[in-house]
Amino acid sequence: MAGSKETEKDVNMSPQTESEDKCTPLHAGDDASETLTQETTEATEEEMSAKEGMDQTLEKLQDELESAIADKQEMADQLLRKSAEFENFRKRLLRDKEDSIRYANTQLLGDLIDIIDNFERAIESGKESNDFEAFFNGVEMIESQLVSMLDSKYGLKRFSSKGEEFDPQRHEAVAMLPTEEEHEHQIVLEELQKGYELGDRVLRHSKVAVSKPAE
Repeated sequence: MAGSKETEKDVNMSPQTESEDKCTPLHAGDDASETLTQETTEATEEEMSAKEGMDQTLEKLQDELESAIADKQEMADQLLRKSAEFENFRKRLLRDKEDSIRYANTQLLGDLIDIIDNFERAIESGKESNDFEAFFNGVEMIESQLVSMLDSKYGLKRFSSKGEEFDPQRHEAVAMLPTEEEHEHQIVLEELQKGYELGDRVLRHSKVAVSKPAE
């Protein structure tokens, strides 16, 4: 009988034990599922947050790109305008240079016109009077007026060379004449064509006849 009771006791305890053993895995599975769900939710939130961050970054880069394109277009337009302005300036400068060269002697020619008027008056006066001396004096006066005007206004000076020592920088010897006096250096005996200086430069050498140097 004792053996029978122990067996019954064992039988009665087995279902409870088995039930307890079965309940334990069920609770563990629920916790794992909740943990997995929480981790999935957190991962999804992180992905969404990362996506939002990427979207914001892409939007910012897009704005910067559009701004850079607009700046580039503006710079290209400015360069085009500057190039057009420079080309117009170059053409205007070239035109002013050509005009300056073309009309550089305007003042001189204006003064010469007055001299020409005086010549015309002298010629007409000589025709009417048939007075050679008066005509000669008039022409001589006009020549003096012309030389004085060129000297005072334009720095053109006429220099004399007769009696001076021959200077190849100022004189051009076209003849050599004998002389009774002996000179150590060649001397200008006659001035065949007058020389002119403009400022510090010889504009035209005077053509002269020089003496023979002493033997």
